[in-house]
Amino acid sequence: MSKVAMLAALMLVIAAGCRIDPLTGQEAQQALEESSVDAQASALTSASVEIATDFTIGQAAERAAGQVRDFVASQLPCAAITLSGHELAIEYGANAGNCTFRGHHFAGTHTISVERDDDDQVLVHHSWSDFNNGRISVSGSADVTWNLDDPSRRIQHELTWTRMSDGRTGTGSGDRTQRPLAGGISEGFSVDGQRQWSGKRGAFHLDIDGIEMRWTDPVPQAGSWVLTTPDEKVISLDFARIDDDTIGVTASGGDRSIELKVSKLGVVTRR
Repeated sequence: MSKVAMLAALMLVIAAGCRIDPLTGQEAQQALEESSVDAQASALTSASVEIATDFTIGQAAERAAGQVRDFVASQLPCAAITLSGHELAIEYGANAGNCTFRGHHFAGTHTISVERDDDDQVLVHHSWSDFNNGRISVSGSADVTWNLDDPSRRIQHELTWTRMSDGRTGTGSGDRTQRPLAGGISEGFSVDGQRQWSGKRGAFHLDIDGIEMRWTDPVPQAGSWVLTTPDEKVISLDFARIDDDTIGVTASGGDRSIELKVSKLGVVTRR
């Protein structure tokens, strides 16, 4: 065999060894469903983080915690609240009255601790136990740090979530930065960062880039996720709203793209 032929054969072997299998429809749907459940857990905890934002910056932590207590009582009369120093213990649903905030109906327990309330930094610690909205239940904790120069918050969490309809679970962590959407925080928030979790199918890692999330949507309405699956397959998920109840998703991997859509209830189907 000539040197040219040998080189050509070697190149074919290398190319075959580096070939990336195209994305299958099943892989695309599983990737979206897996990341959607984790996103719903994150959205629920983000909604509960919102109730601990209504206090004056730069005062004593105990006074800030008192203001949070007053705000929770005004918005969620269903909550039984115990204040001790700079920490609040909340049981949602213990009393009659409204228990819905940012589109989520709260149940379970939630502890809020104002760790620091300075002019240059605010740090609030959250912990949850069987905290749920009837669809997703979460237990775990998060530290929320506020950047006052560039209105944003950094959330570092450790959570276990359970989908209540079928008992599907996941345990993981994340480090995300959130900012209000153009219409304000009442509309939703943008997110950049990363999350990772382990479940029945193995360990997943998610990179988050320019995501726009409305409070009650199961997946983002804009932006991109890059999901690394347990078998090291990298799948890109790009989001675009179709209508108020449906979000379109383009899943890409291995030189193939698949079009999916997600309903308001989180049901994933092919387009």
